[in-house]
Amino acid sequence: MPQEMPEDFNFMVRFGYGEVRKNEINTYKDQVVKDLIMKGTATADIALTTEEMRSIYKKMYEINVMGMQDVALTGSNCSKEPYNEESWQMTVDGATHSLMWSDQHCEVTNEADQLLKLRKFIQQIVETKEAYKELPEAEGGYE
Repeated sequence: MPQEMPEDFNFMVRFGYGEVRKNEINTYKDQVVKDLIMKGTATADIALTTEEMRSIYKKMYEINVMGMQDVALTGSNCSKEPYNEESWQMTVDGATHSLMWSDQHCEVTNEADQLLKLRKFIQQIVETKEAYKELPEAEGGYE
């Protein structure tokens, strides 16, 4: 990854419980999708500022996200329901990279933990946006 954010930098992260990854932050489309659980999903047009994108890129650079390969934990005898799952797609300097992880097997790799912290950082930025605050509240829950 170049140290400075390239012009083509974009990312998309889908996250949620199990294979119900209905939440999405997508800078390719400048959109956010919120899982409303019992009420489906709601979409808002949200474009992050250049400064916000730079701060996200800096964190991705620090954890070398484009160098991450196998971030999913395998070989555990433990299993839990519900479990968190995330899938990522990132474009940096002409290269597109995809990653996926879950905590279904109770533990996560260090790389998956770094991705979770990164996603929470991005989510905090998104949740400050007026368009996000105007989305309906979720109803219900996952078991």
